[in-house]
Amino acid sequence: MQNVDAIIVGGGPCGLSAAIELKTIGLKPIVIEKGNVVNALYNYPTHQTFFSTSEKLAIGDVPFIIEERKPRRNQALVYYREVVKMKNIKVNRFEKVESVTKEQNGLFTVQSDQSIYSTPFVIIATGYYDQPNYMNIPGENLTKVYHYFKEAHPFFDTDVLVIGGKNSAVDAALELHKAGARVTVSYRGSDYSPSIKPWILPEFAALVRNEEITMHFNSTVKEIREHEVLLNIDGKDATVKNDFVFAMTGYHPDHQFIRNMGVTINEETGKPTHNPETMETNVENLFIAGVLAAGNNANEIFIENGKFHGGFIAHHIKAKQNSK
Repeated sequence: MQNVDAIIVGGGPCGLSAAIELKTIGLKPIVIEKGNVVNALYNYPTHQTFFSTSEKLAIGDVPFIIEERKPRRNQALVYYREVVKMKNIKVNRFEKVESVTKEQNGLFTVQSDQSIYSTPFVIIATGYYDQPNYMNIPGENLTKVYHYFKEAHPFFDTDVLVIGGKNSAVDAALELHKAGARVTVSYRGSDYSPSIKPWILPEFAALVRNEEITMHFNSTVKEIREHEVLLNIDGKDATVKNDFVFAMTGYHPDHQFIRNMGVTINEETGKPTHNPETMETNVENLFIAGVLAAGNNANEIFIENGKFHGGFIAHHIKAKQNSK
């Protein structure tokens, strides 16, 4: 068993920021990440542009300098890799944490698929991108259905349905149209979502007006079939020819993972019990950081505000140490 000052589960921007903050109070934390650093960002669409400006995505007082106002995915990947090197953050890559157990002596036993650790402090910064929201409709398990969009090229000259009406759906629809797919969008709302990035809505709306993208408001998907989909549009059923489906229906945290640690969850909001000033959960010395703290509302916490959680945690740990 390895003894460690603190363990951070998750190597996203908020987990890395927490590691930097813990180092400033003299701890030597390790980050355990099932992929490589900022794995969720790596899985974003290849040409993704962030909503936030680069300075809001910066962590650890390391400037994120680019020529454009808003960074793209590949620029962010370079930046966070450089932060890890500059700040000398110890990251255990391609290692998956399987359980975190609070022992009677107050320490935590952290079991991964590669090792066992003992530590007084654990920070869970696992995000939510690994847990898609399923629609639970017939045909959702077909191989033609995707819950993540990466690149549009493989869908050239095919009939594609995009489900959803927020940024991920609109981004996917635009990329697919650009690559020569015939795109239909199904959205349960009655109008465009106010959360759509303001710089892409005019382009998308123009394509809909010109009938280059087919947009169905007030619609839901009832069934996905091999060569078509069954939609309900304004209360009436209609079938649409289809080759592929992108269900951009959002994501949610892995509640069971932290429940198993003894953390209670608000059933209505999905938020883990925690003190927002310290990020400590109902389990002493077990903290959360990043979007996990937002529960089911993933639009409440982003990198730009979740990156401060590490500072709250470090300040609280330092105060505990000083009181001994």
